[in-house]
Amino acid sequence: MIDLKQVLGEVEKAKTLKDLEDLKSVYLGKKGKISEIMQSIKDASVDEKKKIGKYINEIKEKLNNAILSKKEIIETETFFESMKNEKLDLTLPVNFNAMIGKNHPISKVYKEVYDILHKFSFEFVSGPEIETDFFNFSALNIHEFHPARQMHDTFYLKNSDMLLRTHTSPVQVRSMLQRHAPLKVFTCGTVYRNDYDATHTPMFNQIEILYIDKNVTFANMKWFCMEFCKAFFERDDIKIRLRPSYFPFTEPSAELDIAYRKADDGQYIIGEGDDWLEIVGCGMVHPNVLKSGGVNPDEYQGFAFGFGVERLTSLKYGIPDLRGYFDYDVKWGDC
Repeated sequence: MIDLKQVLGEVEKAKTLKDLEDLKSVYLGKKGKISEIMQSIKDASVDEKKKIGKYINEIKEKLNNAILSKKEIIETETFFESMKNEKLDLTLPVNFNAMIGKNHPISKVYKEVYDILHKFSFEFVSGPEIETDFFNFSALNIHEFHPARQMHDTFYLKNSDMLLRTHTSPVQVRSMLQRHAPLKVFTCGTVYRNDYDATHTPMFNQIEILYIDKNVTFANMKWFCMEFCKAFFERDDIKIRLRPSYFPFTEPSAELDIAYRKADDGQYIIGEGDDWLEIVGCGMVHPNVLKSGGVNPDEYQGFAFGFGVERLTSLKYGIPDLRGYFDYDVKWGDC
């Protein structure tokens, strides 16, 4: 077996990015020590495989996190070292005619949602954008043959089981393991999927909430959905519906649809009308996901609620093409 304390010590002693890459290759590479252990247990019993598999996943997670942290430290030190030779003339005059910056629509909506969720007493938590297969898929009850695991949806890191997270949901399991139930948290951040057109971008933002406690019901979730939409779209007479759906990590699952109608100028009027738009995915947390987070599903229940920030931003502020979020256009400032 691997002495984790010794390996983490080697990571801490690394002086260069090459040192880190060498360590990663030795332990996490295709022919690394962890791969050797995995190969050696092919004839072990099912129970032994489970124990060793769990041990290996923990080692890989801690080692990857340690390497990423050390990499950030080395890159920061290298940057400041290079800046020592830079000359900055502090006597140069300020250009007061330069255009003043403004808030990007995504930043504006982040702030709006933060304020709403804080009023509901949700606490902010975060997680890594480079994730393990376990937290991104397995812990969320996503089967190993699920289409989302395939290359056409997910960006995998070369020669590794690490990937760019496809959703913010891994933070749910990490929060349960670190903070334990009861839990009332929300997270946000960038996620990545191999998709690009007028309504999809390969990098986008998600916000997700998780509420776990005793006696939490679907009715609690429905009430929260209604109150959130009222606050976000700033109207009390808003029309929503919950439509049955399927997500591996919730059961039962629902899509939250919001009513809309088209105005004479082609703009969508959100919250009224006879047509419907899907805006949010939600549902009661699946018992298997609770177990992955170390929570007893017989004692606690909960619901999750998540959405793409760009989508809600587009609906609220009338932005038709998501690709425009990556263009330079200061006229968007403060929407």
